[in-house]
Amino acid sequence: MAQNETQTVDVMLVGAGIMSATLAVLLKELDPNIQLEIAELRETGAVESSNPWNNAGTGHAGLCELNYTPDSGDKIDISKALHINTQFEVSKQFWAYLTGQEGFGEPRNFINPVPHISFVRGESDIDFLKRRHAALIESHAFADMVISDERETLAEWMPLTMPGRAADEKVAATRYEKGTDVNFGAVTQQMLSHLSKKNGTLVTYNQQVTDLERDGDVWRVSIKHTKTGERRNVNARFVFLGAGGGALPLLQMSGIPESKGFGGFPVSGMWLRCDKPDVVEQHQAKVYSQAEVGAPPMSVPHLDTRVVDGQTSLLFGPFAGFSTKFLRHGSFMDLPLSIRMNNLKPMLSVARDNMDLTRYLIKEVMQSTDERLDALKKFYPQARREDWRLELAGQRVQIIKKDPKQGGILQFGTELVSSQDGSIAALLGASPGASVTVSVMLELLERCFKERYDSAEWTAKLAEIFPAREEALKTDGDLYRQVTAKTWSALKLDA
Repeated sequence: MAQNETQTVDVMLVGAGIMSATLAVLLKELDPNIQLEIAELRETGAVESSNPWNNAGTGHAGLCELNYTPDSGDKIDISKALHINTQFEVSKQFWAYLTGQEGFGEPRNFINPVPHISFVRGESDIDFLKRRHAALIESHAFADMVISDERETLAEWMPLTMPGRAADEKVAATRYEKGTDVNFGAVTQQMLSHLSKKNGTLVTYNQQVTDLERDGDVWRVSIKHTKTGERRNVNARFVFLGAGGGALPLLQMSGIPESKGFGGFPVSGMWLRCDKPDVVEQHQAKVYSQAEVGAPPMSVPHLDTRVVDGQTSLLFGPFAGFSTKFLRHGSFMDLPLSIRMNNLKPMLSVARDNMDLTRYLIKEVMQSTDERLDALKKFYPQARREDWRLELAGQRVQIIKKDPKQGGILQFGTELVSSQDGSIAALLGASPGASVTVSVMLELLERCFKERYDSAEWTAKLAEIFPAREEALKTDGDLYRQVTAKTWSALKLDA
């Protein structure tokens, strides 16, 4: 290609992680003739948040995450847990559909059955857990969740957790057998491979977007090859910024009014990892507990079974850290360069109102290996230092946005930002991100491709891919059980 040659595509997706891969596959299923390109900064796809060692791999479904069921004192609110649960079921329907496509690959390459457990200590937290369980099992989505404070039962559920624990310590747990561990990197790679076989699809690597500019009815995307320095332009009718933490600077580059006021607060992470077979084989669960006061949701402590490339390991953490990078492979200038006049007030307001978080991050960064091992021993009292090593996790950029009362708020979760004309969209934020990607991308299609989304052709295809969407799954117990049983079988999770 000649220097600065301009191509034209229907859709340009920036970032080759699970977000862009999912949107691209959806678009090609809905319109096989659509012309699209995925441009990735790194040498391959799924190396940032989608990489299996950069996240917990929890198929977030509200089964074990205690922070998804806030306690007002009078009532446990299960609405967020139920919403995330049904969103994850929509993701499983999509993956089940894809595994039925020739050449897509085996589902057990990326999803495996792993029970989800919530584990608490002390009378106050046990009281909360019991009230949480009572509230959750009123919904058909959580009806199979069981609870126990019997030590023998807990020892069966969590063989590493009970030995060595004080005899008078009060403990309890809930367990949901049909939880999952997901290798989001592997499913992303399978989607990228699937896309590469389709006409009108291009996946490129070492591609740095240097400018985004509206030019008539298209976006002109300026790209530089990070290895050769070669430059090119791509005219795209629609642009999706799915670059994880890198999405915010790209959104700011676009200059759309909807980008004003957004800032980012980067949080890094670390894990303790164990690959020793005689330890790993004793623990088959994702065990979540309560977060410390002031901790961000991504730092809820958990001891996880991970299945990556057919090998099983244990992860404990995450331990939060701080870096000014927006990506694990990013620049220390990412945070300073993201500051604008339009987001300075929200960012200063968040700094003022989140001193607990600041103190928590300082404490986490200053922790020694022995202190991290002490945290692990609350889950696994007989843990030995020599069995575990420290491993870096990915970067997450929490959203800072304008607020009329507080000036700015730190928002945990994900947010879809799009232009008024629907020609460009970006996904900002973190957990439960990857687990609910499909629902978020369907929302994007409805928002940015509204006319086609409502067409008879797209409606019929979506009904083929998704037998039931979120609202139907929330309200219809028989439908929920029927659909979830079908996807569980299609993904070979009962094998």
